[in-house]
Amino acid sequence: GSIGTILTGLVILWCSISASKLFVTVLAMDHQQPLVAYPCALLYGVFALLTYLMQIIVKNVFSFFKQPKSFYLVKKLFQFQTDFYCYIPLRMSSTMISDISRHTDKHENDVIQLKKEIHNLKHILNNVVEDDCSVELNELRTKNAKLLYQKTQLERALIQEKNVSSSKMINIQTALNLLFETAICNAFPEFINPPVSLTVAQNSNFGDYQCNSAMAIAKLAEKKHGKKLSPVVIAEKILENLPSNPVVKEVSIAGPGFINITLEKRFVCDILNKVLHEKVHPPGVGKKKKVIIDFSSPNIAKEMHVGHLRSSIIGESLARLLEFLNHDVLRLNHVGDWGTQFGMLIAHLEDKFPNFKEVSPPIEDLQSFYKASKKRFDEDGEFKKRAYQRVVDLQGGNPDVKNAWKLICDVSRKEFQRIYDRLDITLIERGESYYNDLMPKIVEDLKKGSFLLDICEKADDGRWIAWAPNMKIPLILVKSDGGFTYDTSDLAALHQRLKDEHGEWVIYVVDAGQGDHFKQVFGLAQKAGWYNPSITRVDHVAFGVVLGEDKKKFKTRSGDTVRLSELLDEGLKRSMDKLLEKERDKELSPDELKAAQSSTAYGCIKYADLCHNRLMDYVFSFDKMLDDKGNTAVYLLYAYTRIRSIQRKAKVDEQVLNLYISQNSINLSHEKEWKLGKLLCRFPEVITRCANDLMLHPLCEYLYELASTLTEFYDACYCIEINRETGEILSVDLNRIAILETVAKFFETGFYILGLKPVTKM
Repeated sequence: GSIGTILTGLVILWCSISASKLFVTVLAMDHQQPLVAYPCALLYGVFALLTYLMQIIVKNVFSFFKQPKSFYLVKKLFQFQTDFYCYIPLRMSSTMISDISRHTDKHENDVIQLKKEIHNLKHILNNVVEDDCSVELNELRTKNAKLLYQKTQLERALIQEKNVSSSKMINIQTALNLLFETAICNAFPEFINPPVSLTVAQNSNFGDYQCNSAMAIAKLAEKKHGKKLSPVVIAEKILENLPSNPVVKEVSIAGPGFINITLEKRFVCDILNKVLHEKVHPPGVGKKKKVIIDFSSPNIAKEMHVGHLRSSIIGESLARLLEFLNHDVLRLNHVGDWGTQFGMLIAHLEDKFPNFKEVSPPIEDLQSFYKASKKRFDEDGEFKKRAYQRVVDLQGGNPDVKNAWKLICDVSRKEFQRIYDRLDITLIERGESYYNDLMPKIVEDLKKGSFLLDICEKADDGRWIAWAPNMKIPLILVKSDGGFTYDTSDLAALHQRLKDEHGEWVIYVVDAGQGDHFKQVFGLAQKAGWYNPSITRVDHVAFGVVLGEDKKKFKTRSGDTVRLSELLDEGLKRSMDKLLEKERDKELSPDELKAAQSSTAYGCIKYADLCHNRLMDYVFSFDKMLDDKGNTAVYLLYAYTRIRSIQRKAKVDEQVLNLYISQNSINLSHEKEWKLGKLLCRFPEVITRCANDLMLHPLCEYLYELASTLTEFYDACYCIEINRETGEILSVDLNRIAILETVAKFFETGFYILGLKPVTKM
């Protein structure tokens, strides 16, 4: 160690002297005159000081990393879990405050004592000759590492205990994970990063959660020590080391070593009381990020069809999810507003509406306009030549041609916005044309990088191509005629989002058929050094296709692609038919009927998409979507409407409920109340999973389970007692009305993320 330090110091000193000489020479050349001795001496002094400091740093770094588990400790120090708030309930009695104060004082004393023990151990270690007592030294080092880990855990718990954020909802599963991780590490310090396996109990007879780590640790112990250890014994040792906490009421060992965990009812009630007093807060998910989501992306001059439905719906819901988690989200619509097809559209516009510069042409059906121009392009050679010339004019910035291009884009833009308004989708348009000026520089930078990184090359036919790692097909950067491609545009867009927008998480919501293309784009961007995947996250959110009831690609009877506007119109019609069939028009006002119609029509279309795993194809069926039974939007929306109906029937308005809430806490004494309360507290777990996987069907499954559990609650727990003969209200259980209000808040939050609009009457 000392020899290494001396050698390193000599190298640094030599480098410093060389660098200082070079620096002085450069300064002398710059000023074109010799420098006086005084500044040179000062410069040498600065570098000598830097050298001395570097020697100290190197020596301490070598000394630190000679200790075992150093890397593990460093890693643990930076694993700050922001959503662990399990050591403090949210609404505390004076007794709880007193308990927590004692708990805090105890931990602080433990930390002080641990620091003393660590100091003593370090003193012993410094006076031990490693060659003479290596066994004893290793034992001391192991004990030292264990004490350091305990100290870190205790300090982290204290920080969390004293700095609970009121704007986060507790993730109980994360809290339990950290508790059992602490217990396992204390029980088995010889294992680095031990397995912590914790799941929701499938049977209430086995508690609320289960820890299944004992079996995995038994395998590790057998592999490390060569002898079998009973999982039951391991489970017992884990429980002996479980820190005291307000989350867990009781634990028990079942079967071959499963640890059953029962939650403390008061802890769950405190979480729900906070929601009732405020709102559903997001769970803590770490650092706030700049997120850029690219979704929808239709082509100009073409109508949006059912193929754009999934990207638009999934992208909007992901944006809402990440905004709910407090990320800074930029929603981008990468429309196809550039390319050779605009040459034929502009040429056709000039022929059909020669006075388009003075009078805005009545292009109502862009789809027909596009088809007519394409037919002429394929059949008329002269028209084809003129179309190519218009492309050149457009790229060259010809004012008249550019105005014609803008006119066509504006017509499309208005049609797109009508669809987005109906589906409540928000986007900022940045089409392919936005990146035109960036593409030449991107290509030049990649060419320059090729000398060092072998990024791109010139093909025999004059094209410039680029090879992404492990891909058999290249990206085409420049065509043989010098023009750019969609590949170039996508690379320029990604570069702009990473470098100019400073995106920390870039998401592309595009169909699964583009998977290889995005692997190429992302792979090349990494190879060029645009981003480091361990720091910046770039995802392709792929999805399957929409199928008809015949299990084939969803099309009209004539075989054409289904227009999205026509699909939405059909949804409205069928929704109204269903409402009239149930005679809802006799109970709802015209405005209420219209609100229920659009809520169920658009809601069922969105939910039918989101409730499936997005990677799978799904069958589009209005009959199934509008069913009021099963996992459908109608069933969920009705569950919410029923809550509001009960509150109206009980004559409990907002003022009465707020007065009760201000004076009382939620009580979960009945079995079905307790089941409902525990399920509500699982919301942060579901949201965290959705964000990590960029999947929305777990949220749909959770809301469906919530609606089903709510039905069980209604059957067993009456909120209103009514005289069956007179219909008079005898009593109202305000505690259960408060529980329903809490459930309604979770429904509203989940519905907002999924893009559903609930109504109070249906």
